[in-house]
Amino acid sequence: MASKVVYSPRDPMLKKRDDFEDVLEERRRSSDLRYALRCYTPVLYKGLTPCKASELKTMVLGSDQLHYVVNQVSRESGVSVDEVQAEASVILEEMAQRLQLSTIRFFAFTLSKVFKAMFRSICVNEEGLQRLQQVIQEHPVVLLPSHRSYMDFLLMSYILYTYDLPLPVIAAGMDFMGMKVVGEMLRMSGAFFIRRSFGGDKLYWAVFSEYVKTMLRNGFAPLEFFLEGTRSRTAKSLTPKLGLLNIAMDPFLKGEVFDVSLVPVSISYERVLEETLYARELLGVPKPKESTSGLFKARRVLSEDYGSIHVYFGPPVSVRSLAEGRVNRSQFSLVPRHIPMRPSEDVHGFVNDAAYRLVRAQEDNMVLKPWVLLASLLLQNQAAGKNQGVPLGELIQQAVWLRDLCRQFGAFLHWPDHVPPSEVVSSSLSLHSGLVRVSEDRVFLALEQGFLTAEEELLSQAVVVLSCASYRNQVLHVFLRPALLASAIHTASSSQKRKAPPPLSWLRFPLLTRVCDFEEACYLLTKSGALHVNQHEVLATERGHRTLAFLTGVLDPFLQGYQVRLVCRFLCEDATEALTERRFVPAVREFIIKHLLKGRLRYPEVLSSDLQRNALAALLRLGAVQKVQGCVCFAHLYVLHMDAFPF
Repeated sequence: MASKVVYSPRDPMLKKRDDFEDVLEERRRSSDLRYALRCYTPVLYKGLTPCKASELKTMVLGSDQLHYVVNQVSRESGVSVDEVQAEASVILEEMAQRLQLSTIRFFAFTLSKVFKAMFRSICVNEEGLQRLQQVIQEHPVVLLPSHRSYMDFLLMSYILYTYDLPLPVIAAGMDFMGMKVVGEMLRMSGAFFIRRSFGGDKLYWAVFSEYVKTMLRNGFAPLEFFLEGTRSRTAKSLTPKLGLLNIAMDPFLKGEVFDVSLVPVSISYERVLEETLYARELLGVPKPKESTSGLFKARRVLSEDYGSIHVYFGPPVSVRSLAEGRVNRSQFSLVPRHIPMRPSEDVHGFVNDAAYRLVRAQEDNMVLKPWVLLASLLLQNQAAGKNQGVPLGELIQQAVWLRDLCRQFGAFLHWPDHVPPSEVVSSSLSLHSGLVRVSEDRVFLALEQGFLTAEEELLSQAVVVLSCASYRNQVLHVFLRPALLASAIHTASSSQKRKAPPPLSWLRFPLLTRVCDFEEACYLLTKSGALHVNQHEVLATERGHRTLAFLTGVLDPFLQGYQVRLVCRFLCEDATEALTERRFVPAVREFIIKHLLKGRLRYPEVLSSDLQRNALAALLRLGAVQKVQGCVCFAHLYVLHMDAFPF
């Protein structure tokens, strides 16, 4: 069961954004059944009465856009219009949600029990919900939560029901539809199911896009989807997927609605349910298939403590305001609305920029917990070879120092000042006892040793390291720009060729190519007292060495993991033949394990498949590696251009 919370969610440090309210506080005092059966009367878009799911399907199947595509597919395939129309109806039936209040009430009751057992608190910024309530009445709304856990979409609906707001319709993967009973219950709670990829299926895309746009145009319900497309296994933001965002913006771009409001939502977990599962997936263990039996087997999580959750509803972002001066909407008047159009380059660029802006908003409003700082410190101590652990008192001092640095950098940090730091640290260590252990007043990462082969021990330790790294990654957006500058300074200072302090121009261009990023990094490091910057050079202050060393340490695992030469050495030394993408990551992992066991690499984090895929993507962009079509196996293969590298 969840243990007593050590500090209050109403911490003064959070008031710089909004006040937070613990939605479980009332649930612990009153009847869950009464809560589930209470009067639920949300205010809807322009006061409209929501139509039934069957009426929504009729509107989609009768739309001009779908009729146009049905006729087009019929001509291209030689199949009759009636048969294609019937296929469209089957696709829609498979896809569509069937929102029912009775199912919502069941989930409200059940989730109240589950959440109270698992979490100390679920804190929500009420001002954000008030903004959301207002904008729902004025424009179609798209909710864009961050995606770090399966809990995300359950939390969103639970919170909206609690605050008497319209429940969203949620884009969900087909994986969930295969779960017996549960899949249908999710459908009846607002989920609509879509394929992971459509390929060139025009009909499927037409049904899907028209279904989403019909819900938006008619204000049926807020639309909810995950901008990153899938859960982030590393807690880093993923490259946003633009398909659904493009569809959501289309009614505005074509003048069918006055505006669309995009609401970024940041969900921050003190402890993620899937922490070790994610680490194992990054090490190549297949992801468990979603199933009802698996859900029941996982019920043991109800007896564990997962700390607190903070959910921050950001200010609504107007698509109309974003598009002003960026998109010439007159181009959409040249073609009838029902004829599908590929987005032009300027529209694609606009949607892409908007997506990254929304992801950045999600990052900025993530509430960081003390464990994020502790994980960062413990990983650096481990990498420095401190295998005997860190004295608890020293760790507390380091954590307080890092807390102050985070605040200077503007982090959204939940660290209660009214509680002694020793209690805050002890509470965090206790919550994450599966990753750390405390013995004789020293703190260790919980790395398994003994009775294992060297490789088994390495992989076992990598699970713990990658789990801790996923928490450390939550603070990367705060440290990234200063850390890039710190790494550039370190590289320049350690160069034997350079005796004088590095000039500004030399530091800026290797890593911080945008002037605004470089200026932000300089400002933050100067503000924290780590640097002195004049017109021509950058100088580290006496007290700044500690800050610069920490920031350099934050990036070191990534620099080693993304190191182009590491992957290239594999391709040059071990890759005797072209590899399919499926075989590439395991082959690189074996190569890295060999070098880790020989002591040539320091960080077990480089075993992460996420780092390896990112390194490969970088090589592809650089033109060092090329995808070519295999003549025999018809698979995409990777071939190295040997002349692209000097070694």
